[in-house]
Amino acid sequence: MKKLETTITISRPIEEVFAYVTDLRNNIQWMSGVIAAEMTSSGPVKVGSTYKFDIKAMGMKMETSGEITAYEPPKKYAWKATSGPFPMSGGTTFESVEGGTRVTDTIEAEPGGFFKLAEPVLMKQQQSQMEADMKKLKEILEA
Repeated sequence: MKKLETTITISRPIEEVFAYVTDLRNNIQWMSGVIAAEMTSSGPVKVGSTYKFDIKAMGMKMETSGEITAYEPPKKYAWKATSGPFPMSGGTTFESVEGGTRVTDTIEAEPGGFFKLAEPVLMKQQQSQMEADMKKLKEILEA
């Protein structure tokens, strides 16, 4: 699996940042390519909760379903895809620091099939996208 990681500090309290990031309805505002996001399980978010994303990437619309694998407010949130273009998982950690919250986002992916051929380009593009998304998240939360 290939691992990508990006970190940013946001000038907001950890509880606010965690609540915003883990409310999947907000993902369409700060995550590029996400055109729809929803929880598919009922009740409060917890380990085992399920979700669905509609993503537009490389000119294609793709659906990805997944499961929450860690939910420890306000410190940690993780997920894994249960369907989609290729196996992937990720997580976000939140740390109180002077002046705000340090947010570290990680994705691990194993592109296969068509995506395996484009892996170097795809991974570089995904890293750039993660960095841009984190800047957008900071911009929204600090506005």
